[in-house]
Amino acid sequence: MSEQNRPAPVPLPKAWPFEEAARLAAHVEKRAGTDDRPALLETGYGPSGLPHIGTFGEVARTSWVRQAYTRLTGRPTRLLAFSDDMDALRKVPDNVPNGDMLRQHLGKPLSRIPDPFGTHESFAAHNNARLRSFLDGFGFDYEFASSTDYYTGGRFDAALRRVLQVHDEIVSVIAPTLGPDRRATYSPVLPIHPRTGLVMQVRMDAIDADAGTVRWTDEDGVVFETPVTGGGAKMQWKADWAMRWFALGVDYEMSGKDLIDSVKLSGKICRILGGEPPAGLTYELFLDENGQKISKSKGNGISVEEWLRYAPPESLSQYMFNAPQRAKRLFFDVIPKAADEYLANAARAATLADDDPALPANPAWFIHAGRIGPDAGSPLTFGMLLNLASVANAETPDVLWKFIRRYDSAASPDSCPMLARLVDHAIVYYADFVRPAKTYRQPDARERAALADLADNLRGLADGPTADGPAEPDTLQNLVFEIGKRHGFEPLRNWFGCLYEVLLGQKEGPRFGIFIGLYGVGETVELIEAALARASMAASTGAGAV
Repeated sequence: MSEQNRPAPVPLPKAWPFEEAARLAAHVEKRAGTDDRPALLETGYGPSGLPHIGTFGEVARTSWVRQAYTRLTGRPTRLLAFSDDMDALRKVPDNVPNGDMLRQHLGKPLSRIPDPFGTHESFAAHNNARLRSFLDGFGFDYEFASSTDYYTGGRFDAALRRVLQVHDEIVSVIAPTLGPDRRATYSPVLPIHPRTGLVMQVRMDAIDADAGTVRWTDEDGVVFETPVTGGGAKMQWKADWAMRWFALGVDYEMSGKDLIDSVKLSGKICRILGGEPPAGLTYELFLDENGQKISKSKGNGISVEEWLRYAPPESLSQYMFNAPQRAKRLFFDVIPKAADEYLANAARAATLADDDPALPANPAWFIHAGRIGPDAGSPLTFGMLLNLASVANAETPDVLWKFIRRYDSAASPDSCPMLARLVDHAIVYYADFVRPAKTYRQPDARERAALADLADNLRGLADGPTADGPAEPDTLQNLVFEIGKRHGFEPLRNWFGCLYEVLLGQKEGPRFGIFIGLYGVGETVELIEAALARASMAASTGAGAV
């Protein structure tokens, strides 16, 4: 086909997974002439600890790249969740039982250490089971892989023999990054001591690539010759990563910003072995409420379990989808925004046909794996439910449902399952975060006059033809706007700030016309009257915010 007759390339949907999918497609294209296997995407997991929110983020983001790749190319893929369970246990985690028992096994592979929980054959097996349960609970499509199984089962044997052939070249890559002591003894090969079971970090006295063995001396002066195949040895981790890419033909693996240098070194080693390092995304790390990097050991972030106490999993997916290459705060106050972002995207996606090119650019398309059902959205935002819980001092879902049904008589937990989940979460979030932080500001003279004016106008609506039903939210919103303009609020957001801080006891709030329609015109009048009464009392006593 001539260049002038070649069809113009179809533009990619404007979503980062498609950009990554295009990079993955280019990587696969390089080896497609001799290797037409499915694209292999991988995520890694260190089973010395339990799955955490970073584990979720990496698997979710990789799954979205996989989804975009399939949409872009129509080609098959595999996702391998790889557990490094042959790594040595270097320290005892703080969040597991039987720490004294574990200390007796420091330095051994995780898969050869008893389970401190007493439920599985090894510590690694317990945490691997937790990982699989964790991933299954979110519906991820993946294949689980155990480093121990791959080493002992011979899956890495050919690659390990190749390591011995280029041993010195690998050392030359890693050695400049090490201190003098480590540099003097470094080898990418870590033999397993045949007597103690420890993973040995020792100098190699001799390398026999033809025999596939290494000779080394332990601290007691005993000399051993160990085959690197069949689980007799494992690799140092940067070399291990590279060897795995080479042995399995990994096409894509993302990693955190803290591993940039490791990715570069492993990429060099992969090429020395004769492979091509995978494409991948470098994602930014999470920050706590003070802007400090999240640390598992410090516990200064938020766990998956904590997030799911306060909002549905779709909101966590939305948070992970947003700008993975930008550092983001990961604390409880980001949850309502993430929930409402998801709801907005789900609502937009529901209006699009399956063949609409805008659909695969929508985060909800990824979050629901391309199958966005009618139950994905909610007629009310999470933020609105929190505000309703706040003014109603709601302690049970029934309180919120009373207002919701008055606003929409057809709404029910059965007809609006997402709304039902949000109601339950809103009650918990309100009790733990909103109620303790409520502080009501006293209005100034202009604000008192505007609030009284709004109450008078709303009172007229309550006494008029809308008394037996909800007033239209747009009508109510326009009324609120008119009152603010009438009383000279410039910019107008200062008027809404007054409504939020004086009536709701918080800095931000909902679209106020919808709130009035939901809470009730008469109830809003009572809310304003109560605030004006507090202001009058405060003025007489000289009190400030309450």
